[in-house]
Amino acid sequence: MDRGASLVLPGAILGSILVSVLAFFITAGVSYPTSNSSLKSEAIVETGMEIETAKASTNNVSEECEVSKQFPKSVTKWCGVITKYAKQYRLPPDLVAAVVWQESGGNPKAYSSSGAVGLMQIMPRDGIAAGFMCSGGACFANRPNVAQLKDPEFNIKYGTRMLAGLVKKHGEYREALKAYGPMNSGYYYADKVLSIYKRYGN
Repeated sequence: MDRGASLVLPGAILGSILVSVLAFFITAGVSYPTSNSSLKSEAIVETGMEIETAKASTNNVSEECEVSKQFPKSVTKWCGVITKYAKQYRLPPDLVAAVVWQESGGNPKAYSSSGAVGLMQIMPRDGIAAGFMCSGGACFANRPNVAQLKDPEFNIKYGTRMLAGLVKKHGEYREALKAYGPMNSGYYYADKVLSIYKRYGN
């Protein structure tokens, strides 16, 4: 064996030992010190995840709901909006829900043959409804337009406010609903809504 070979051999053995030691520490799960910048990055990632989790939790918090769960899902899906405006205009949320159920079945795209629009079937100032004439001109000239009433929240807000105004004017629900419903229907509409209110309400 020449001197060159004898000098290389110990280095090879030493390298083999070092590789084995490193493999042991890695297998054992020993962590090595990291730089401050790396620690900051990990902290930022963790904080970011916590923030995103908090946001997700906040977004999952449902709006206040006081509509009876006895109503069909097509109506209870609007529960938060119904509750918000029913409380604002001092009406029972279940009464507003009963109107929504009777008028549209909870379909925000509902459009009647007479031109009524949306969840609470409001007559707009344009479209088919523009053809209804009263003694002073177009019957619904002061109403919102079709595009506005297609927005579910706007529709519920407007319809609830209108119903609340009729309750204030007539003093009780049956008379108010009679005025809210189709013209010349007598108490048929009012009694039907009140029946739904009684059946599904809390």
